[in-house]
Amino acid sequence: MLTPPRRAWVEQVMGMPVSLHLRGPGLDSAPVQRSVDAVFALLREADAVFSTYRADSAVSRINRGELTVADAHPWVAEVARLCDEARVRTGGWFDARLPGPGGERSWDPSGLVKGWAVERAARLLSGADCCLNAGGDVIVSTAAGHPPWRVGVEDPLRPSRLAEVVTLASGAVATSGTARRGAHIVDPYRGSPTAEVAGVTVTGPSLLWADVYATAAAARGVTGLDLLRGTGYRGLLIGRDGRTRATRGWF
Repeated sequence: MLTPPRRAWVEQVMGMPVSLHLRGPGLDSAPVQRSVDAVFALLREADAVFSTYRADSAVSRINRGELTVADAHPWVAEVARLCDEARVRTGGWFDARLPGPGGERSWDPSGLVKGWAVERAARLLSGADCCLNAGGDVIVSTAAGHPPWRVGVEDPLRPSRLAEVVTLASGAVATSGTARRGAHIVDPYRGSPTAEVAGVTVTGPSLLWADVYATAAAARGVTGLDLLRGTGYRGLLIGRDGRTRATRGWF
């Protein structure tokens, strides 16, 4: 099997390192660089529109009542529709409208937006042999005759170690957990962070939906992988007690 030339680019976007790896000839060419620039530009634009940390983002303005979904960037209506679909697909375990301490609900599509944006950015690469990794959410494609990509899954209880390595020629790997951001995944029914799960990794054809299912499974708790039944996605769940659970066919 060929060992193709390889080049990597890394930028800080959405508050995390985003890396793009390409394999094949001509990686120093101007067309390749234009494609790479377009990928990172799209991700920066998504951050400007959807960041919950930026006061001028569409999400922040919507939550302050200054902007409606209909009047916002066209991406907002698309993401809002997908969030509604995600809530239905997961039986409510993914919900972009999170309850606050006073009972009010704010709109936070973060659990879907990263996968959506990275998947959208990857389309700009026109089927190139690539691996695009945004803080552990990964989408890959492989050229004919080239080896598949190997994606490491961080152990959320021991972040310096790998819990698993996923070999993938095409598709996505998404992880939600506490290793990097602490207990940030909220149970939409109780309105409090999940306490049972350290990390969930989901693989499948779409990064958007892998990301949604990983977030929903982590929010549900140790039975979260039940949400993957019949979806075509596979998952690995590591509890805070160190116990590992996986869907059929994971190992």
